[in-house]
Amino acid sequence: MPLAGVLFFPVTPFAPDGAPSLDALTEHVARGMEHRPGGVFAACGTGEFSALSEAEHAAVVRTAVRAVAGRAPVFAGAGGPYGAALNQARAAREAGADGLLLMPPYLAAGPHEGLVAYVRGIAAAGLPVILYQRGGLVLTPEQVVELARVPGVIGLKDGVGDIDRIRRTVLAVRREIGDDFTFCNGLPTAELTMDAYRGIGVELYSSAAFAFVPEIAVAYHSGPPELRERLLTGFYEPLVRLRARVPGHAVSLVKAGVRLTGIDAGPVRPPLADPSPEDVAELEALIEHGRGLLES
Repeated sequence: MPLAGVLFFPVTPFAPDGAPSLDALTEHVARGMEHRPGGVFAACGTGEFSALSEAEHAAVVRTAVRAVAGRAPVFAGAGGPYGAALNQARAAREAGADGLLLMPPYLAAGPHEGLVAYVRGIAAAGLPVILYQRGGLVLTPEQVVELARVPGVIGLKDGVGDIDRIRRTVLAVRREIGDDFTFCNGLPTAELTMDAYRGIGVELYSSAAFAFVPEIAVAYHSGPPELRERLLTGFYEPLVRLRARVPGHAVSLVKAGVRLTGIDAGPVRPPLADPSPEDVAELEALIEHGRGLLES
């Protein structure tokens, strides 16, 4: 089942006792599925992947797979320490996920051949793998071509935003590998940069906004140019300014937005921090303004 359309990255709700709230997650995913996302990425960055234990990660992925019920591909986050990533990959396969979004390994810095071995080992667990380049993991075009030759590696999600580098990467992969390799814009609030990515041949993107305003995300993706321009200037650009105020707002604001829709998603886990009441109020007003742009 190929990825297409708007990609949905659910948050991971937490109950008052601190455990993942699987009932709230089921409701959250079910509401999102009403808007027909092209893929669902559970326990990934927006889902606070790095804050979940292996058992919690497995439960979140199982819950998402059941809620999606085959209506879209489900990818699970995996990464970090090699042993943990292997366990996450195996648990995701057992849960019925369709693929993995492989996060960068943390702390341990090795040569490129070490990264290739890391990716090869995770891909051998049996699920298709999309690599996520972000933070300290920045790949050259030649390195992406090498990784694209690893059996099971099917794509690259770019969270770096270097247009020159990703343009050269796309050209190299298309030349050496072919057109089946998937590229995705994975920058926070990716809608703001999609014009640039489309210009270099990348049509797919992750939409954090889909988690709390799926109607706006779908309208931006599929609406006429004049509506997309109104949403870009009247909703997405102010959202990016709000997001940039505090480190971690790219996740914590999304979770606040989900709470504003009536789903009890709970707080974010450390080291993230929930946004201030003033920021939440600004987000609520921005959501209402965005919905008003749809009506107009």
